[in-house]
Amino acid sequence: MGTKDTITKDYMADNRVFADVFNHMLYKGKNVIDPDTLHPLDTTALAVPYGSGTSEVPVQKFRDEFKSLNVMHDDSRIYLLLGIENQSEAHYAMPVKNMVYDALEYAGQVENSARSHREAKQWPSTSGEYLTGFYKDDQLIPVITTVVYFGSDTWNAPRSLHEMLSVQDPEILSMVPDYRINLFSPAEIKDEELDKLQSNLKEVMLFIKYSKDKRKLQELTSKSPGFRSLELKAARVIDSITGINLRFTETEGSVNMCQAVQEMCDDARAEGRTAGLAEGRTEGLQEQAMLTAQRMLQDPRFSPEDISRFSGLSLEDVLKLQKK
Repeated sequence: MGTKDTITKDYMADNRVFADVFNHMLYKGKNVIDPDTLHPLDTTALAVPYGSGTSEVPVQKFRDEFKSLNVMHDDSRIYLLLGIENQSEAHYAMPVKNMVYDALEYAGQVENSARSHREAKQWPSTSGEYLTGFYKDDQLIPVITTVVYFGSDTWNAPRSLHEMLSVQDPEILSMVPDYRINLFSPAEIKDEELDKLQSNLKEVMLFIKYSKDKRKLQELTSKSPGFRSLELKAARVIDSITGINLRFTETEGSVNMCQAVQEMCDDARAEGRTAGLAEGRTEGLQEQAMLTAQRMLQDPRFSPEDISRFSGLSLEDVLKLQKK
């Protein structure tokens, strides 16, 4: 696992950040999911496809984050299984990756249902129930997976299984079940929608969104109070994803992003001034060498080779001056 993956995974494990993502995706930014109603689950997806006889081979995958949700909404209780996949780069097979995760989870639920019936000695009443152990009145818990894209650009990879297929004939596609990804991408979310986020995910996503626009970053960080004291985990995500090399230590509890951006801009201006001075000095030395060579060419005692060694110009440049 790379540094970016480790840092983003650690950050998204925070229930406040996790709840923010799904309040945006499910409830248009309304604060419906309370972080306290989220409970971590094993991120290992392990399932044995049922009905495969004696040659069963377990399939194992690892999610980034997986939590259960038990919440009241509109006078009804909702129980969901929520997963997040973090991406710092576009993943061109994301629909298949998420489809496998979700399918394994559903297969696991079917297996758990069959196990529960066996343990409770609830015997099947039909051959269909006997075949899978999943009974007529059994129900599955919905699984929702969201891709959180930590890129400043628009997601340019497939967003559905149909986009990945070699055949685009509508008649054929009508028989192929599609699978689309749920995408949380800052470049594709309006600022007013990001402003509804309750955690510091708002600052992280806004910073990433405008990370290539230093003027906008200065304006953003100076106006938003959240940037003046940003939690270290959030600052670490910004630093890792954007590569701006923030100046902070691991002992700090928070980071002043307004100051960090100002320092970054100051450094850029200083580098520009240094480069300009160096360029000016180079041009001045070159001009002086040309004048020296021109004077020496008027004296027959100096050969082109002598002039080149003395002035610092290449022999080719001296010969060009001689022709002029």
